[in-house]
Amino acid sequence: MSIYVDIHVLQTVPPSCVNRDDTGSPKTAVYGGTTRARVSSQAWKHAMRGDFRKMFATEELGVRSREVAKQIAKEIVAIDSTISEEDGIKKATKVLKDVGIKTEIVNKKDNTEENDKIEQTKVLLFISNKQAKALAKLICEGVKDKKAYIKALQDNPSIDIALFGRMAASDHTLNYDAAAQVAHAISTHTIQNEYDYFTACDDLNENAAFLDTIEFNSSTLYRYANVNVTELSKALDNLYDAVDVVKKYVETFVLSMPTGKENTFANRTFPDAVYVTVRNDQPVNLCGAFERPVRASEEGYAAESENRLVEYAKKVYDNFAAKPEVSFCVGDKLSEIAEKKSFPELLDTLAMYISEQTGKA
Repeated sequence: MSIYVDIHVLQTVPPSCVNRDDTGSPKTAVYGGTTRARVSSQAWKHAMRGDFRKMFATEELGVRSREVAKQIAKEIVAIDSTISEEDGIKKATKVLKDVGIKTEIVNKKDNTEENDKIEQTKVLLFISNKQAKALAKLICEGVKDKKAYIKALQDNPSIDIALFGRMAASDHTLNYDAAAQVAHAISTHTIQNEYDYFTACDDLNENAAFLDTIEFNSSTLYRYANVNVTELSKALDNLYDAVDVVKKYVETFVLSMPTGKENTFANRTFPDAVYVTVRNDQPVNLCGAFERPVRASEEGYAAESENRLVEYAKKVYDNFAAKPEVSFCVGDKLSEIAEKKSFPELLDTLAMYISEQTGKA
């Protein structure tokens, strides 16, 4: 039996450009035949991983980079100070190539001089800090066995690797399936992007030194994420407390915000409503509540969005999926389908319930 935690969030964001496309416009999607504001799952996961650094120790996390040889080299130097960082990078790069991870020579800082070229992995490699230490230790000990290095990359996953997964095309045994999923956030209603015409004034001659426009929108977003507690526990393999990780994952998803144009718009807000459920059958995304776009009223969009979420959840539970094992919420209207709590109380109660279900109470 698997244990799934579903997290549903309604959040109103004022004029903002949280997540841009290649032209600098706020990302959008067509859903229910109308244009919606969109924030990609990648953008929100990046924000979450940034907040993880405040919630977990460095050793519990990982780095995702094309320059992971630098990370390993730092650990090599920490073990053996007679090895320079440059030599450490060379040794680490050789080991990565030996285990089948492809590398390439690239220009450093766009400089075409030969001595300004560096060797990197061809694609981003996600590696835990514990794995970097383990590789560094093997290198310093002069181990030649390729299998030892592969095992070091397989063992001791970080919390973020266990949650979000790792793909290594060069060797599928290095892959980690993600225990968590994050959906693209979409507005519950139709939006139309707007433009802000602005000037930057020269303080000394009082003239406009720069003129431009920036595209923005405002919206009430439906955000959804889940985590398979059972799979997470297996991936962490008793390295960390899975219940604590789930609690902090929920907290981070609910409270995080991508940083796009945040200094321009100061758009950081708290959610209007939060609905968290625990299920044993499968995760259930409730975005269908907003396939027909919410229309503005005197109450705005948030209140009607909350009504729609309640109505749709009841319909899904009546016709398709069983009701959740337990449900908790922050928000008055959601109390029809969940036990109302403050957010800190919700987190504590959720952790206690999961602990009981996993036999760790």
